Parts: sequence; structure tokens; C-alpha cells
Amino acid sequence: MSLANQINTFVEQMPEKNQALVLELVKTMVSPDDILTDEDIADIKQARAEFSRGEYVRHEDINWN
Repeated sequence: MSLANQINTFVEQMPEKNQALVLELVKTMVSPDDILTDEDIADIKQARAEFSRGEYVRHEDINWN
């Protein structure tokens, strides 16, 4: 059983007032930067596809000056 499933099992067994506390705690642990939007996911898929086709610039080919 995955860790997420174990957490869900425990939360489901808690009284609702404790579930509300757990929800507030979890909210403080998740940064908006940690959440991928649909656009982020599409961009990642596109980048992976481009990379697999060899469409990229090597680090050493960039003039950093």
C-alpha cells in the first residue's frame, strides 16, 4: 500500500473535526509552486517530445558572455 493510501486510510478513520485540522495542516505544507497546472503538464510533455526528437541546445553551445 502506498504512503498516500495509508494516509487516506487513517484520515478516513478520524472524526470529521480532526480531518478538518489535518486538512489545514496539509495546506500549510503545499506551496503553490508544488502544484502543476494543466499548462505546466502540457509544457513538460512538449519538452520531453522535443528532447526525444533531438531538438535541444547543448550547454556548451551557448555563449554565456
